Amino acid sequence: MATLAVNGGGGAAAATHTQAYLEGRAVKETRVLISELCRHFYTLGWVSGTGVQKERMEPEDMYVLSGNGTMLSSPSPKPYPHKPPKCSDCAPLFMKAYEKRDAGAVIHSHGIESCLVTMINPMSKEFRITHMEMIKGIKGHGYYDELVVPIIENTAYENELTDSLAKAIDAYPKATAVLVRNHGIYVWGDSWINAKTQAECYHYLFDAAIKLHQLGLDWSTPNHGPTRNFKLGLGSNGNVNTSAKAVTEGSDYGSGLFPRCIVLDIEGTTTPISFVSEVLFPYARDNVGKHLSVTYDTAETQDDIKLLRSQVEDDLKQGVAGAVPIPPGDAGKEEVIAALVANVDAMIKADRKITALKQLQGHIWRTGFESNELEGEVFDDVPEALEKWHSLGTKVYIYSSGSRLAQRLIFGNSNYGDLRKYLSGFFDTAVGNKRETPSYVEITNSLGVDKPSEILFVTDVYQEATAAKAAGLEVVISIRPGNGPLPENHGFKTINSFAEI
Repeated sequence: MATLAVNGGGGAAAATHTQAYLEGRAVKETRVLISELCRHFYTLGWVSGTGVQKERMEPEDMYVLSGNGTMLSSPSPKPYPHKPPKCSDCAPLFMKAYEKRDAGAVIHSHGIESCLVTMINPMSKEFRITHMEMIKGIKGHGYYDELVVPIIENTAYENELTDSLAKAIDAYPKATAVLVRNHGIYVWGDSWINAKTQAECYHYLFDAAIKLHQLGLDWSTPNHGPTRNFKLGLGSNGNVNTSAKAVTEGSDYGSGLFPRCIVLDIEGTTTPISFVSEVLFPYARDNVGKHLSVTYDTAETQDDIKLLRSQVEDDLKQGVAGAVPIPPGDAGKEEVIAALVANVDAMIKADRKITALKQLQGHIWRTGFESNELEGEVFDDVPEALEKWHSLGTKVYIYSSGSRLAQRLIFGNSNYGDLRKYLSGFFDTAVGNKRETPSYVEITNSLGVDKPSEILFVTDVYQEATAAKAAGLEVVISIRPGNGPLPENHGFKTINSFAEI
């Protein structure tokens, strides 16, 4: 496995692929240079433990490849116990950096810092750091800039990384490196000097990030202040251990173990109550007739009508106010739609949480979001918190009385973009009423935690909080503008922002 590739030749001479070129000054100096650098990198711990003894490499041990990857020269075999010479599996990866970035040199390191920094958050696709002096050593970056390094997943064989490395290079045009999770890093530069100095800066920054995290400090923010969520420690075996301890005081949630899972209510917790009551419900009520008329003959709408018809029949039997008979299927389309609109309007005004209504509303809202007539609204602190929890490996779920379709629409089309990438799942009243304890027992069983106390439930409704607490969940109540009053001495911890968790 090669560690360093240098684009040592150039021009017409290289293109001729003659013996004179291979014996020329440029190739000879490059061979010597690589041998020298490999010995240096060995002392840094970047290339230890590989099949080739990097610290003992000689100039004649090098392969020489053309610009298109064709083998021009290979080393002679050495006597036992040396293995037969084999060109590095990294060769196609080096070539990608040459092709896509016109690199003069590429360095591949197994330095422990570059490996551990990808393990802190197994879900993250990027390493980000800012306000560190050594960032200035990375091409195109200054002290105040945010350095972003893409992370790709490791594979069994190094050459299998070629496609994902190429995609990362394309996706991050400013990057001069790509991290490989649980493996190492590829760094390229305009010259071997530029590649070497950048590699040194990257390893320094990774080491700094690991140490800052051990101290409970956040390397990704300008002030590198205390993280709110947990400290990272390294065990005696060098593996990453997340103790999941809160490291700051002053949060109403407390300083106990950070939850493995967080379950969030929507209305009054992630989203203003006014958005639901003054935007979503009126939109569904105002557009139900249009929606039914346009989609009347589709299988989806016919299923919605069938469900509504069954619900209305039950309502009529029970004397529910506002229920009006729906004409049979062979009646005129306009007559059926008019009756459906009247029933839906009455259900929405009564704030009924029934499946037939929620299913139809979800389909109406989907049309509104797709046409950009609707945009989901979340509080300003929500996106940052979701991203932070996601980066720490905490799974976040939504539990709302609204349908799962409606939930996905709100978070997939929010005023902060698509937030669904931070969410692990959605629960609705199919698991049970939100004010009943068995619903939270069912959620606990679904999430597969060892203890219900490993789940934090956040809601603005006292009855929901009580039901969740009875099931053993940790609970905090969300205090947001427009939320209803809570009973005096309710006994629950409260938060005004997700930043307090």
